[in-house]
Amino acid sequence: MNRKHFLRNGALAGISLSALAAASCNTAPSNEKKEETPATTSPADFALNEATIDHLQQKMKSGEYTARSITELYLKRIENIDKGGPALNSVIEINPDALAMADALDKERKEGKLRGPLHGIPVLIKDNIDTGDKMMTTAGALAMAGHKAAKDAFIIQQLRAAGAVLLGKTNLSEWANFRSTHSASGWSSRGGQTKQPYILERNPSGSSAGSGTAVAANLCTVAIGTETDGSIVSPSSINGLVGIKPTVGLLSRSGIIPISKTQDTAGPMARTVKDAAILLGALAGADAADPTDLTIPEFQNITTDYTFFLDANGLKGKRLGVESSFLKGNEAIVALYKQAIDTLKKQGAEIMEVELVKKVNPLGPTEFTMLQYEFKDGLNKYLSAANGPVKNLDAIIAFNKQNEAKAMPFFKQEILEQSQARGGLDSKEYLDARKKTTGVRAFIDDLLKQHKLDALVSVTNGLACCIDLINGDYDTGFSTSSPAAMAGYPHITVPMGAVHNLPIGLSFFGTAYTEPQLIAMAYAYEQASKKRVAPTFISNANPA
Repeated sequence: MNRKHFLRNGALAGISLSALAAASCNTAPSNEKKEETPATTSPADFALNEATIDHLQQKMKSGEYTARSITELYLKRIENIDKGGPALNSVIEINPDALAMADALDKERKEGKLRGPLHGIPVLIKDNIDTGDKMMTTAGALAMAGHKAAKDAFIIQQLRAAGAVLLGKTNLSEWANFRSTHSASGWSSRGGQTKQPYILERNPSGSSAGSGTAVAANLCTVAIGTETDGSIVSPSSINGLVGIKPTVGLLSRSGIIPISKTQDTAGPMARTVKDAAILLGALAGADAADPTDLTIPEFQNITTDYTFFLDANGLKGKRLGVESSFLKGNEAIVALYKQAIDTLKKQGAEIMEVELVKKVNPLGPTEFTMLQYEFKDGLNKYLSAANGPVKNLDAIIAFNKQNEAKAMPFFKQEILEQSQARGGLDSKEYLDARKKTTGVRAFIDDLLKQHKLDALVSVTNGLACCIDLINGDYDTGFSTSSPAAMAGYPHITVPMGAVHNLPIGLSFFGTAYTEPQLIAMAYAYEQASKKRVAPTFISNANPA
């Protein structure tokens, strides 16, 4: 959950940036060379720097690398720069069985058995997704410490079947950023604060903060995030990544600690559109235990190979609606946006301006009400079935109060308490809120139909804010996640450029189950623009 959306729309209390935080996060332009971490932590010094899935498969095929040697390199990378060096703090737990998994997959390769493009590829997983192994699943909460799931989430079953190496779990905004009205994204009571790898004093966004930072910093090849509203696309944008928030229902949510049955979904985070498409295909699959109201039409089967839709000419002849409200604001961001629009035109797309975000964002308070009801209902069901230390939301709230110094040292748990006070899903307030929120589907569909549009395009969000554990996150002026999130529709972000070393993404989104078309357009833009840049771990902190 990207809590800043609610701040913009008045659902939660506003916050101001303290003078202390401003001083510790100085991003004013300067002609002076920025202080960087020692050369030993530079991405350029890493053997697998910016390595793609295809690259690693070629190396394993030639015998230069094995799944084990690749896994060892990533584990060393995590040790060097996630725990040491700039201390990114993106990985909350290493899988003790990772090397054994790699060895088993190497053995299969030698025997001529290849499961597919993910065979032997290390993947990091957000710590709100069940893995039926020695790793915990805690949503970053101390209240859940020690909880080990009895079985894999459905998407993890898919991932194992695809031959991936489960490298470990990533840190996240605690309870997927659904705990406090002034939380800092990327902070959890179990995992601490994750840093953004481009400028270390900046926030990596969330709630999939660890997954975003880890992929950006080359701690893994690809990672899995989850989103309710912004939690995949926002950290992907801020960390210079490709992120795919699929249509709700394309990927199973079984075995994922929930916020919303209406809006939750997992999704891939990667450095390229192709890698994201490969991971999306591996995770997709029908799960009878996870019904949604966005049922896949009978004529459209779930594909397991989205790379089929990678087309460098995927923008040719497309008609795109460009969000007009973001054509003004931060001058540097607007300049990048106009440059991206020009690239879309040069690749054969027809452009028209539309206004969607400003018309949808006022529904933020209504969405927030719906999410509180669904969070209480879904979490209580998850906890009651889990073999964990707490059995319901009320017990979590009590644990946090009893362990306030460790569980709530910076911000409290207003959202947990507000959710606990809600009634059941038969409440008129809930039913009305859900009807209004999901009504965004008709709004998007009508806009696409009225103007004969293939997709909508926008700036993904603003630049990374400062890490401020005292005041929490603050609004940076741009956000486009809510329309697709409220509708449950697909949303892809691709690197659009950077402002003062801070990345920002370009979004493509459309109606339900249009992932193939969106992937084609996103790939065509990526290939024409090539805006992904590896981080250099700059620090703006003043020398001691």
